[in-house]
Amino acid sequence: MHHANHYYGHSHVLARYCGLDPDEVHEIRGYLQHGWNIGDGMAPDHEFTPGIPLFVWSEITRRRAWSLGRRPVHVIGAPWAYLLAMDPITGDEPREGTIYYPFHGWEGQHIVGDHGRLIEEIRATEDGPVTVCLYWQEYRSPRLRRRYERAGFRVICHGYRGGWYKDLDPRFLARQLAEQRRHRRVASNRLCSAIFYGILAGCQPAVYGDPMRLEGERSSFGGQSRIERQWAPLHGRHVDPELARSIAVAELGADRLRSPAELRRLFHWPTPATAASPAPASAPVAVHTPFPSAPAAPHEVSPAKGMAR
Repeated sequence: MHHANHYYGHSHVLARYCGLDPDEVHEIRGYLQHGWNIGDGMAPDHEFTPGIPLFVWSEITRRRAWSLGRRPVHVIGAPWAYLLAMDPITGDEPREGTIYYPFHGWEGQHIVGDHGRLIEEIRATEDGPVTVCLYWQEYRSPRLRRRYERAGFRVICHGYRGGWYKDLDPRFLARQLAEQRRHRRVASNRLCSAIFYGILAGCQPAVYGDPMRLEGERSSFGGQSRIERQWAPLHGRHVDPELARSIAVAELGADRLRSPAELRRLFHWPTPATAASPAPASAPVAVHTPFPSAPAAPHEVSPAKGMAR
């Protein structure tokens, strides 16, 4: 169905959980939520066919979708939660420092904000080594990347999210998990999927710094001001980890995961010939810089449509 179902390797993670080949593209009969948001779980720029199922992460999101007239809507939990079910956090991983995710743009909208000011806020807050994870678009800017490197930060990128069936990356989330489980803290200047992911991965969360904005940003469903009000306990340089975890479990639907058989039925996927249980855990892929050659300037990049948020 929709190409966005394969963003960040989401469908590949779910296929692995269902006992199917995670390296193949398995079509989902419906629309799969691909990021945390404060609306109905779907991207506002996508057109949807009425009557086609929506697969959302949480009961909270399902209620919002129903209030907007969406039907039918199924709660299945976030692919990230399934990944952790297959590759659980043991609690004995060595952790150090902070992984920080600056708010990012996409092909249609660039960021308006002061990276220099954000760098100073990070340096004034974090007392250990800092890894800054840039979105692919910002990572491909040598000038921006060097600003963070000169501040003494390690700079990485998890890779492309894929789009329109091009540049798909089945192991995107595996790389993200490998990075998060080596850090003690996860932080960003906006509450986002990466923060909720890090909380489930055992990181101490923080949301602080200039939130920046997108060019022409519209405040859909209440926008940033609503996020800061409704999820106020998750904002700040130091956040209650127990409260943060309870919120993350609810927002990611980590307590609402379906069985492999249920997911296969909902997605119209076949029963695997050899097993009906999740595929065994595999070693995480430790790839930190997906662009080994000299990165091009932003205007020289011509990615496939739909590879950014």
